[in-house]
Amino acid sequence: MNPDYRSIQRLLVANRGEIACRVMRSARALGIGSVAVHSDIDRHARHVAEADIAVDLGGAKPADSYLRGDRIIAAALASGAQAIHPGYGFLSENADFARACEEAGLLFLGPPAAAIDAMGSKSAAKALMEEAGVPLVPGYHGEAQDLETFRREAGRIGYPVLLKAAAGGGGKGMKVVEREAELAEALSSAQREAKAAFGDARMLVEKYLLKPRHVEIQVFADRHGHCLYLNERDCSIQRRHQKVVEEAPAPGLGAELRRAMGEAAVRAAQAIGYVGAGTVEFLLDERGQFFFMEMNTRLQVEHPVTEAITGLDLVAWQIRVARGEALPLTQEQVPLNGHAIEVRLYAEDPEGDFLPASGRLMLYREAGAGPGRRVDSGVREGDEVSPFYDPMLAKLIAWGETREEARQRLLAMLAETSVGGLRTNLAFLRRILGHPAFAAAELDTGFIARHQDDLLPAPQALPEHFWQAAAEAWLQSEPGHRRDDDPHSPWSRNDGWRSALAREADLMLRCRDERRCVRLRHASPSQYRLDGDDLVSRVDGVTRRSAALRRGRQLFLEWEGELLAIEAVDPIAEAEAAHAHQGGLSAPMNGSIVRVLVEPGQTVEAGTALVVLEAMKMEHSIRAPHAGVVKALYCSEGELVEEGTPLVELDENQA
Repeated sequence: MNPDYRSIQRLLVANRGEIACRVMRSARALGIGSVAVHSDIDRHARHVAEADIAVDLGGAKPADSYLRGDRIIAAALASGAQAIHPGYGFLSENADFARACEEAGLLFLGPPAAAIDAMGSKSAAKALMEEAGVPLVPGYHGEAQDLETFRREAGRIGYPVLLKAAAGGGGKGMKVVEREAELAEALSSAQREAKAAFGDARMLVEKYLLKPRHVEIQVFADRHGHCLYLNERDCSIQRRHQKVVEEAPAPGLGAELRRAMGEAAVRAAQAIGYVGAGTVEFLLDERGQFFFMEMNTRLQVEHPVTEAITGLDLVAWQIRVARGEALPLTQEQVPLNGHAIEVRLYAEDPEGDFLPASGRLMLYREAGAGPGRRVDSGVREGDEVSPFYDPMLAKLIAWGETREEARQRLLAMLAETSVGGLRTNLAFLRRILGHPAFAAAELDTGFIARHQDDLLPAPQALPEHFWQAAAEAWLQSEPGHRRDDDPHSPWSRNDGWRSALAREADLMLRCRDERRCVRLRHASPSQYRLDGDDLVSRVDGVTRRSAALRRGRQLFLEWEGELLAIEAVDPIAEAEAAHAHQGGLSAPMNGSIVRVLVEPGQTVEAGTALVVLEAMKMEHSIRAPHAGVVKALYCSEGELVEEGTPLVELDENQA
């Protein structure tokens, strides 16, 4: 069937979260209705609520829901959609899905399947770029996938090397190998991750460049042979090989280098007959030489910074190109105004090696709207963050006339953002943007590792005045504590007075891994006053206002740039409920057991991988903290486990 390129009245978004909401926003502005698809556990998600029609795909894991192309196409046909936008991730770079859409008479808002095929394999893409004369990083991109081949090629290239999934991106199936002894385990783990995320375990290996910048070019092509580049983005600030901060344009990139990289990216797109939005990614070294990394045949997570400096709506462009329209600009007309910076807000634990977090969003507040401010999110307060999907909650984007103006504006937006109920990288993002090296645009992919002591400082004991403020905020936020409707009532007083209460009382609180018994003096005027969602303190003549938000039995109190969760502790009940599990190793997050590598009675050395846990499309090895003997196993392969579930019991005494 030949789709009618002029007819899109309803668009199905084959994705979830913030990108689904963002695509629907542009469709709505063009007068196009939207259809959401969702898994069983996403039935109440924000993208479902914002769509005109929602279709249940069933299942929970991606393989049972968002990766079911047959169900998605059936949903599009049943809902009367004429086109499918794949977003990013999931099926966005799946050539078979693109073909299936076309065969069903549906427009696929992405490139032709042949272009996805050409760039879908990193190995094949490298060969194409070599033919086109684009510089490549030294590496091996061949068909042989056995360990000995990778061992030989890594030795030829020279360590350190980078293993990468041939069929994917986003840090999935990517491992840095520092020495030959680490290769076998890293290759096996990377292949499993690649298979789970992309259905393809093939790998390639490249030289791991030291101190490179990650600079990418946004390209766009129409069905009439026109292709142009929409400037570049610097995406060098990364953890676990995934981007955390992106900005446009790339600081310090001159017009000549921008043109050279842009023209190389356009040649790459034209070589494969590209149509739509795509991104050509390069590594840029300190000498100004650039090397082709890969081409992502889809819209990128960081596309909002390009929109901010060009004033263009890239999703609207995707829709118009899919309808057969020509690009509205020539290369010379592409704007470049000001500077934009984006940060990705993740549910993860920066102090715990950035392990993803899952659970309920007890508290979620976004920065206010305004000039140069944008928040793309897909969650609401009260939502459950599932272990089955990517842990990104939102993207915060700031634009300014200068880079410094954008940086300061984004810092202000982060200060207005509140998240509670699970760990996030919010404070970590504030430290990155506030770091002198970032302010000076000293960027490369090793930024986080180089400044780790500043960005991930060792936790300090909370001071006495924090505990006093927390206790006052807790007491004043207790239900029924105050009567704001009658200012003359004694129950409206904020000095802690209560009828028939002792003049002093002890309150046991817990925050982080600390606890403190705080003595409250009810008869004394308090230095703290709860005003709405703020705690106003007046200490030594200085008045400060800090966020203090109560959610059930938790209080979230802003302290030195972080929102800390505080709970009241009942020592007696806690002692009764306590149970010891000596030597137990527990799940660091919700997930599924991929492999059990040991058995009871086995002697292991410190650092030995015991269990492999998969969560949010990544593998995490549970390793022995010390030498010992495996006393017991409490999990099996394929089992779903919750955070804190005991997995292995290791007896150190028998080692």
